[in-house]
Amino acid sequence: MKFGVVTFPGSNCDEDMVYVLETILDQKVERLWHKDTDLKGADFIVLPGGFSYGDYLRSGAIAKLSPIMSSVIEHANKGGYVMGICNGYQILTESGLLDGALLHNISQKFVCKNVHIKSVSTSNPLSKGLSTEKAYKIPIAHGEGRFYAQDDVIKKLEDSDQILFRYSDAEGNVNESTNCNGSVNNIAGTCNAGKNVFGMMPHPERASDRELNNEDGRLIFESLIKYC
Repeated sequence: MKFGVVTFPGSNCDEDMVYVLETILDQKVERLWHKDTDLKGADFIVLPGGFSYGDYLRSGAIAKLSPIMSSVIEHANKGGYVMGICNGYQILTESGLLDGALLHNISQKFVCKNVHIKSVSTSNPLSKGLSTEKAYKIPIAHGEGRFYAQDDVIKKLEDSDQILFRYSDAEGNVNESTNCNGSVNNIAGTCNAGKNVFGMMPHPERASDRELNNEDGRLIFESLIKYC
């Protein structure tokens, strides 16, 4: 499988993503520029974290208009795989590829720390290889990470098994006290109905190297590589 990692003005996790995919996981990677429209034969497109276009208007609101996004949307609509992490998740919701929105954290502060997430769904390749009994330690770094959608959309996501992860404690307990940003139902990641577009706020690429004493994020990438 060949990955394409998109760089927007303000991206700052693109090289981290390339390093994990290329060096740690031994995958083929193409660097994609936001002004281009050619996906260079990539099977799996990754929209990395950062502050695309300085987060002006709303996070991801300008990036969705980048020339490459027309190709990314077309790729997704044809069943191609797309993943957005943090700012990438915001771009996917702004683009309409994923339901909901990422609002300002309930604390109104930027939050940067390790949190735990619990895998919810096993019907998609991103989390199919993960245990639903274990909590995974993955860092977050965002000011607008509070997942929100109207009640009917939340019900659809729940009923269609489109919730990927929920914020939890280290033991896997999911409750209000483990909700780091105020997301509805502790939602930390979602996918589309076709199970080929994925978004999550935590950064698994920052927890994929043994030099960092945390490889929980690597398990997420290994799952998607195995099942995509």
